[in-house]
Amino acid sequence: MKFISFEKSQELLQALHVEPVGWENVCLTDAIDRILAEDITALHPSPEFATSAMDGYAILTANQDDGRIVIMGDNPAGSELVQVVTSGHCIKTFTGSKMPSGSDAIIPIEYVSVDGNAIVINKKVKAGENVREIGESYNAGDILIKKGTKISFAEVGVLAGLNRVMIKVFTKPKVAVLSTGSEILDIGQESTTSTQIRSSNNYTIAAMMELSGSEVLQLGVVKDDMDSIINSFTNALQAADILITTGGVSVGDYDFVKDIIPSLGATVVFKGVNIKPGQHILLAQKGNKFIVALPGFAYSSTVTAWLYALPLVKKMQLQNSALCFVDGVLQEKFIKKSKKTEFTACNVHVKGGIYVVDFKDKKSGTSAILTNLLYSSALMVTPPDGADLEVGEKVKLMLPDLVR
Repeated sequence: MKFISFEKSQELLQALHVEPVGWENVCLTDAIDRILAEDITALHPSPEFATSAMDGYAILTANQDDGRIVIMGDNPAGSELVQVVTSGHCIKTFTGSKMPSGSDAIIPIEYVSVDGNAIVINKKVKAGENVREIGESYNAGDILIKKGTKISFAEVGVLAGLNRVMIKVFTKPKVAVLSTGSEILDIGQESTTSTQIRSSNNYTIAAMMELSGSEVLQLGVVKDDMDSIINSFTNALQAADILITTGGVSVGDYDFVKDIIPSLGATVVFKGVNIKPGQHILLAQKGNKFIVALPGFAYSSTVTAWLYALPLVKKMQLQNSALCFVDGVLQEKFIKKSKKTEFTACNVHVKGGIYVVDFKDKKSGTSAILTNLLYSSALMVTPPDGADLEVGEKVKLMLPDLVR
């Protein structure tokens, strides 16, 4: 079986035409972590009028040479001031207040002394100083937040400032997750033989998908029976936008998944990628729905879900779906184990503004060691033609926070 390169698999994935699954209106307070389905455009400039940037006195800067300026009155924030600053006069003005007509700067309270009904200038300001001009934040017609943006605290603040009560967001993609294998025992079930393996893949991947903003359909475990798998897959594709499976994609006598998927009318995008862990991967498309069939080992299925399922979820909500890599520096020697693109669990710390990498407490063995991903571990990526790496060499990393 000829495997394609990791780069080619990502190229094929990114080239897929993926339509958003729909959109809905939600209240601003329920929009956190949802994905915008519209560009947010300003209808008015902000501020709409020149305002004071601090507490002080609205003055005509030319009057500062007199050394003393008479106070006409106060201008609290939110007031509809009608007084005009005239030569030799000022108005006490507070942060956020509209600039009085006739003034051209705010002189801070700290720059003056009050002497009766006047201020004495101790330090001068320039025209326009401490004034928020019209449109300082944005102008009418500016696109403030782009479609496909995940809504976080800053977006909520901007939307509230625009008086947006309801927000148009993409509908969460529905992701069905199931594991295959007669040896797999679901959580809560009693073991009947010593050869049974406790299920974790479907729960790990379901958690990952929920963190990515998906609505998850947890389908549990299906035995290695052709009819059962076909029925489960058919039902899943009717209910979900993406079906993620683990197990049954290798070359064993009971690995039915790789043969069932084409029989369902799905087009195989690729099958088999030259990576470690998880070379037996299958990505297929049926209409506007997708099947991501992953290996059965726990570490393999988790890493490959990160590499191939998460980008699909992002594409369905018009987010940037390309994998994100950062540079790090090795703190201990690394032995290259294969002629494949390897994704090795590692510890990452920030030291002197640089990501540093080590493998403390990381076990070496098969692709089943999911505990290697505990404690927010990252993945170190090494190319298929790479050699052993020495301390101090630069490496490429995928950080856990970038999963989200």
